Amino acid sequence: MLFNSIEFLIFLPIVFLLYWFVFKKLSIQNVLILIASYVFYGWWDWRFLSLIILSTVVDYSLGLQLKNTTEKKQRKRLLIVSLVFNLGLLGFFKYYNFFIDNWIQAWESIGVTMHASSLNIILPVGISFYTFQTLSYTIDVYREKLEPTKNFIAFASFVAFFPQLVAGPIERATNLLPQFYKNREFNYDFAVSGMKLILWGLVKKVVIADSCAVLVNRIFENYQDESGLALCMGAIYFAFQIYCDFSGYSDIAIGTSRLFGFKLMRNFNYPYFSRDIAEFWRRWHISLSTWFRDYLYIPLGGSRGSLKIKIRNVFIIFLVSGFWHGANWTFIIWGGLNALFFLPLLIGGKNRTNLDEVAETSILPSFKEILQILGTFTITTFAWIFFRATSLTQAVEYIQNIFNFNNFIPDIIRHKKVLPFLLLFVIMEWFSRRQEYAIVLDKKYRIVFYMLFAFMILYYASVDEKSSFIYFQF
Repeated sequence: MLFNSIEFLIFLPIVFLLYWFVFKKLSIQNVLILIASYVFYGWWDWRFLSLIILSTVVDYSLGLQLKNTTEKKQRKRLLIVSLVFNLGLLGFFKYYNFFIDNWIQAWESIGVTMHASSLNIILPVGISFYTFQTLSYTIDVYREKLEPTKNFIAFASFVAFFPQLVAGPIERATNLLPQFYKNREFNYDFAVSGMKLILWGLVKKVVIADSCAVLVNRIFENYQDESGLALCMGAIYFAFQIYCDFSGYSDIAIGTSRLFGFKLMRNFNYPYFSRDIAEFWRRWHISLSTWFRDYLYIPLGGSRGSLKIKIRNVFIIFLVSGFWHGANWTFIIWGGLNALFFLPLLIGGKNRTNLDEVAETSILPSFKEILQILGTFTITTFAWIFFRATSLTQAVEYIQNIFNFNNFIPDIIRHKKVLPFLLLFVIMEWFSRRQEYAIVLDKKYRIVFYMLFAFMILYYASVDEKSSFIYFQF
């Protein structure tokens, strides 16, 4: 079920009313959340519910066994079972076709014809997200950072919690699971803040991301016939499309959770105002970045050890992050490019230079900060070309054609619908960069802006083709 669909517009109020006005007992509320989550997920394809349920049962059982086992080797074996099961499931559905196709191509490159064929396996939506969520539970129980739960309904609800099930934020068991144990009372202010986040998330998705998507699709599909300037604009539009699409989803997820009394972690913190690539990754998809940091980067040694070890760890973390996003060499190159961008900061010991807020004591950034922000945005957008391209060939040719200076006159008519909104969006984000979200407005103008945003959502939803969220494919 899509957040920006009529089905969800009907589904959400029904669950909300049942949750607060019919089922007031904690255990019944958790059951309602679980049923609602399975309905939400099953709306897409009910057959894949079995995977979530299987993953839930396996990790719930392993957690209980870890609690009853003190012997180190046995505890490690249980952890390995969880890793093999979860990553095996993810690997089969997400990467089977990729490895088979590459295996066949490798043999064909030396003249050997292979007759094996891929199975065209369908990727279950959200599997990358709930797999990492269940893994975090088992690992934290193994590390004795979390007491394993005996409450199966609470655990199953944590795994399948519908606001963030299919595209995050990737919640840690240490944060979200305990919230299923506590009695929840309706908090008006908390719910209102959730509604604001939902509204702002829909503006980002429906008005900005979907409008950018129309131009991005056209430019990337016809990149061989476009001018260099149009290709530059296509890359910039995609940078805003993926940001508004994914951060919009996160805002709606966090806002919806608040309607039910749950607090999820922040997933984006104005990343395009970053002054270097290290700061960008502290502000972009925070739940995934910190997941890799805590469960992969630090166990590898993190920033400890020799420079060679540090560089190795940086490349591992970015290449794995790229591969997590998709079974395509384009994502791996995207991850590798980000590692390369990160290296000068690591070698120079400047990867934690920009920890404060940009232009913290002034309204506008300094000239130096403007150059830093534009530089970071440029290299990030360059890497997004690989992320968006369907193949390495398309990405390379797209970049080569950017230097085509024929017909380098922008087609303003084509961009008139998007550019003003992008400019307004950047201004709003800049003046809201110290706040949790950009829709915190002065009381005098609040109602006017809310009505304007609601009108824009309805208008753009009716005139533009409704599209799925980009991160559903991961």
